[in-house]
Amino acid sequence: MIRLVVVDDQPLVRMGLRMLVEDEPDIALVGAAADGVQGLAVVREQRPDVVLMDIRMPVLDGIEALRRVVADPELAGTRVIMLTSFDVDDHVFDALRAGASGFLLKSAEPVEMLHAVRVVAAGEALLSPAVTRRVIARFAGPPVGRGGPRPPLSVLTEREREVVGWVAAGLSNDQIAERLVLSPATVRTHLSRAMAKLDARDRAQLVVFAYQGGLPIPD
Repeated sequence: MIRLVVVDDQPLVRMGLRMLVEDEPDIALVGAAADGVQGLAVVREQRPDVVLMDIRMPVLDGIEALRRVVADPELAGTRVIMLTSFDVDDHVFDALRAGASGFLLKSAEPVEMLHAVRVVAAGEALLSPAVTRRVIARFAGPPVGRGGPRPPLSVLTEREREVVGWVAAGLSNDQIAERLVLSPATVRTHLSRAMAKLDARDRAQLVVFAYQGGLPIPD
């Protein structure tokens, strides 16, 4: 059972997400909150598998709440999907750098929301298709905002770099396996090794490292 918490300042959004998951046999909504401070309290109490977190909220915004979740060792098993009404938003990049495991527009179809929760819980989160191209263009360009040294992508094998490149292009493990004529298990092994070598928390952070490190991204 996937344990879910929703943090959003709009009551209609919270109600809609509650109604969306109430009939799903594998997802349980275990808490909801209207701002980042309340959200952190609920997350620390419930320790959910996935949090749907609005980016723009009063009291404490979603980016800072995300940073505190990621920094808490007791919440190491909690993954955060950021929600926003805007597909062109610098906060998207801040959220990914801060450790978000996924990103969705509030206008996403219900089936897309449910799919995002499930894939994030399974460790295969990425971005809403509506914003993937914008994120690719942004990270493929000059460095933006705060930046440290580029991740040492040279530590990856040629095959690991190839697999990471396809992840950054938005492909799932099964799609990568089909394209490279590998088994899905082999793809997962390459990704696990790449994440360990780069000290990436999850797939989303691995993608950030790929763009920041200048890894060629397939079309």
